[in-house]
Amino acid sequence: MSLIERDPEQVELVVQGAGAGAASVRLFDLSRAEYEVAFCVEAVDDGVRARLEDVTVTVWDDMGGFFDGLARDFRGWEGERVWVNNHLVVTATFGSGGHVYLGWTLRSGFFPGDWSCTVTTVIDAGEGMTALAADVREFLREQ
Repeated sequence: MSLIERDPEQVELVVQGAGAGAASVRLFDLSRAEYEVAFCVEAVDDGVRARLEDVTVTVWDDMGGFFDGLARDFRGWEGERVWVNNHLVVTATFGSGGHVYLGWTLRSGFFPGDWSCTVTTVIDAGEGMTALAADVREFLREQ
């Protein structure tokens, strides 16, 4: 399940699996430049909370296109699909029962001493992924 929340100044996207204790990922505090957007990401699961202050996504990263592809392939796929950015990695696998398992890895850097945190949200492959893809585009304000 995804949810776009708006106030007069800001938009945020919350991605959460079913159930009260399910993992969630929140994208918020979006700022825009000519060819990129920057935002904060917070991941929460089972008492763990990780937060990145500045994830930058350019138009060439095509984050919206990645989610659109997952929504288009609602009947499933083999293996793992991956979208990689500077500090955020999203992996997608298709599971039984028509669910997509989205692994959200937040990482502070690329060196052995840097931290990383991965949470997994489970989304229905059909309408759930279609709604999430649309919400990602709306959050990024892509057409």
